[in-house]
Order: sequence, then C-alpha cells, then structure tokens
Amino acid sequence: MKVLVIGAGNMGLTYAEGMAKSPLLNRRNLMIYDVSEEKISSLGKISHFDVFESLEECLPKADIIFIAVKPYHSDDLFQKMKPMVKPDQVFISLMAGVTIETIQKSLEVKKVVRAMPNLPAKVGLGVTSFTEAKEISRVELLMVRNLLDTTGEAIHVANENFINASTGISGSGPAYVFYFMQSMMEAALKMGFSQNDSKVLVTQTFEGAVKLFTESDLSPNSWMDMVASKGGTTRAALDSMEDNNVKELIKEAAYAAFNRATELGQ
Repeated sequence: MKVLVIGAGNMGLTYAEGMAKSPLLNRRNLMIYDVSEEKISSLGKISHFDVFESLEECLPKADIIFIAVKPYHSDDLFQKMKPMVKPDQVFISLMAGVTIETIQKSLEVKKVVRAMPNLPAKVGLGVTSFTEAKEISRVELLMVRNLLDTTGEAIHVANENFINASTGISGSGPAYVFYFMQSMMEAALKMGFSQNDSKVLVTQTFEGAVKLFTESDLSPNSWMDMVASKGGTTRAALDSMEDNNVKELIKEAAYAAFNRATELGQ
C-alpha cells in the first residue's frame, strides 16, 4: 500500500507523521507533496518521508491519496490532478466543506472518503469522523479507518451531514475549550496569580476533569452535582452561568460552525 499526502500543513503533516510511524505501510516510506520550497526542504530531512515537488512524480504511484489543502485551493489542485488519477485509487479528503460529489465530479473518480479531523490529532488524541462514497468497498473502508486511527480515534458516520455536524463539535471544538481556558486564565490573572501559576491552575483542572469523566460512567451533570453543594462556591459559579445563558450560547456557537460547514459545501 502506497500512501500520498497532498499538503503538508497542520493536518496533512499530522496524518503523514502518524501513518509513517505506524506498521501499516509495510516499511514503505510515505509520499508527501507540497508546493512550498521551505517545507519541501525541511521535510526532505525526515527519513520516513519521500518528498515530492511534482505531482507527476508521485500521484500515479499512490494507492491512497490524502488531500489536505485549504478548500479554496481545491479547484486549482483538482485541475492539476485530473489528468493523472486512476479509477482504482482511493481519495481521502480532509478539506472542510468540500463534498464527496464535488471531488468525484472534479477528478472524475468514484472512490472518495470525506473526513473531518481535529487539532488534537497532533498529539495522538484526535477524533476523525468519516463517511464514504458507495463505491468504497468494505476492505477499503477498513483500511481507511486504520489509517485515520493512527492519530487518535476514527468514528464512521452515516452521511456527510454528520461530517458537517462533527465540524461544529469536534472539528472546531478544541477552539471552544481554548476559549474557556483563556477566560479562566484571565480571571486567575485578575485575582493576582502569575502567568505560570494561572496556566498550571487551568491546565491541571481541565486534565483532571476530563480524566474523571472518561474513567467513570457518570454524566457531566452528575459530576457537577457532586462538586456543587447547595449555597457553596461552585453552585454560585454555575448559577451565574445559567443566569447568563452560557449553555445555550455554547450550543449556538456549535451550530454556527455546523451551519458554516454546510454553507461551504453548497
């Protein structure tokens, strides 16, 4: 199995690293293509990559092609790719908002998978939702899942609507967490803590809360009830959030990302 990653940005390089370090490639180097001379130079120093600056030299050789460029670059890229693609190749798109049908028509191919990764894939804790065109076989789908699993956990979804929905939850989700963390750090700084102590207080609180949640069967509401005693400090904080409609605002933010992902696909 020969894998090519087109685009060495955040997500492309993250998946390239994860797959190259896994046993799935049977000791073959992963192929990676980018247009940036600076990136080509730096990637060339990595032993487990075969780096290309010409699509003609790598695209025809690949069995599976990951497309990891910004969506607004896709039209130009597809024009370059189209004369070189083969009907048995599998194309996995990491591009937000670009539909399976668009890729099929643009490249005149059938075997397309659409995936939505998120940034924690960079540390092996990503979650990637994916769905496929009907022409993808079960064997190919399993192979795709195994490749996506190299950066965390992959979740198969029924259709592209769920890809757009997962954009609003997991794809954009890390930014919501960072937003909350930044707000808590700013509050800690205002209370007089140093920058370093503020970071430690917030980071350890998030890590501990996530670990408690993942290692139990309790819901978030149950954990909040355990922490927040009547008339206590935590209940005062939660009551303030409820009074300010924070929960509904977070839901609205997730739907804003979902709706934007749907718009991009149209």
